[in-house]
Amino acid sequence: MKAPAFAYAKPASLAEALELLGRAGATILAGGQSLIPSLNLRLSSPELLVDITGIYGLGGISIQNQIMRIGALTTHAQIEKSQDVRTHLPLLSQAAPHIAHPAIRNRGTLGGSLALADPAAEYPACAVALNAVLVVEGKKGQRRVEAEKFFKGLFETDLKPDEILVAADFPIAEQDDRSVFLELTRRHGDYAIIGLAAHNSRLVFFGAGPKPILVNGISLKGSIQQAKETLKKELNPLADLYHSSATKLHLAGVLLERAWNTLSTSR
Repeated sequence: MKAPAFAYAKPASLAEALELLGRAGATILAGGQSLIPSLNLRLSSPELLVDITGIYGLGGISIQNQIMRIGALTTHAQIEKSQDVRTHLPLLSQAAPHIAHPAIRNRGTLGGSLALADPAAEYPACAVALNAVLVVEGKKGQRRVEAEKFFKGLFETDLKPDEILVAADFPIAEQDDRSVFLELTRRHGDYAIIGLAAHNSRLVFFGAGPKPILVNGISLKGSIQQAKETLKKELNPLADLYHSSATKLHLAGVLLERAWNTLSTSR
């Protein structure tokens, strides 16, 4: 299929992008790896595409005051290859290679993934597990939103129609922190059937509901049997076309068991 007709604008500054975004029917274009297929399938029909890829300052990785800031236009491939991310945010480093395929990772962006809020996506779960803070810009100024509060539901976030996600701030990992990223797919690069992004005792499952699900109540000082019993009480995955809720819950337990030894290592 062909995409519906739309106008196109490529602003040179964030202020110009926000001005364009205030128009009715405007949509942000970043990496385009989700939006373009959606357009071609006629699932989206914006009147104006605002291409922010050329705006200076929306990409890059930097560290200041124990916080790693990753710009919204930083690609999955850049995150995957970054030594700083590998050293200070190993959870993100582990997650990046699971995202689709190299061609997609070369174009897709962190900000695009977070703003889309696909329930089977890797980065939203990682952001919640790592207690990230998302930096949002609008005409009224900048605001900061905790990742756990940013994701509201199925493809729904705290972003207002006239706002742009410009960066994400991640507390860098301490020496004795433990991170594990795991997912199960039918084939590598497919959407996750179920996945787990865990940082210390923050266990966040994705592909289990309309948004990343933080499972509370699991103590790493207990046993894996106790942890799996708690998981059964706390997690109620939504079924999909191929997998029942019970199947997904079983697979979530499999991932928890695989991650347990790393997570429960004494500090």
